[in-house]
Amino acid sequence: MMIDPRVNVIAKRLVNVKRVIAVSSGKGGVGKSLVASTLALVLKNEGYRVGLFDLDFTSPSTHIILNVPLVAPKEDKGLVPSLACGISYMSLVYFIGENPAPLRGIDVSNVLIELLAITQWGNLDFLIIDMPPGIGDILLDLLRFINRAEFLIVTTGSLLAFETVKKQVVMLCELKTPIIGIMENMQQTPNICCSIEDKTKKLGLPFLGKIVFDPNVESAIGDENKLLNTSIGQTLKHVVKNF
Repeated sequence: MMIDPRVNVIAKRLVNVKRVIAVSSGKGGVGKSLVASTLALVLKNEGYRVGLFDLDFTSPSTHIILNVPLVAPKEDKGLVPSLACGISYMSLVYFIGENPAPLRGIDVSNVLIELLAITQWGNLDFLIIDMPPGIGDILLDLLRFINRAEFLIVTTGSLLAFETVKKQVVMLCELKTPIIGIMENMQQTPNICCSIEDKTKKLGLPFLGKIVFDPNVESAIGDENKLLNTSIGQTLKHVVKNF
């Protein structure tokens, strides 16, 4: 069996990245990309060197959240991430534009390997990865190629959303993957009998906090300062103190 030479390059590309945090969710629509983007902004404002890597093959959106111009990254023995809001930024959207990316199986793995192998991240304190939702090829491949990734899992108060989170947690634990904890997003009416905090603790994981539903989030998209002042930004400011 031939070994893809690009795989050996991936570790070299990340050698000067101190921590890799994959922001994930059991299913779509829980605000994962907003959390990932705002987390990157909060860490940057704390004085850290931060990168944001949008690997949500289902629908990359962090470029919209951060208002990133779709200007092709510069080439220098690989691709140098663009700078967006003071964050080193790379996304699949640079290559597919606004078109869908109907990839599956080996094609997904090939694209992921290529992106990981050609991106020159340089010196970073944190690389935040916006993952596609669920348990699929991207997640499994990421664990194979970046075995030191830590996971921050986003859910809502929905029992259906948390049911998929539980499956993801079981898989990550079986693979001995570090989990920073679980965040509840878009909380509206607290449900004491179905507390996500209690359910998280029963899984033996840290509960990172509740992000109260904020009607101002939609109008804050594309504006760094407004995003930091939303409930997402304010909650994450407290969360990163424990990083």
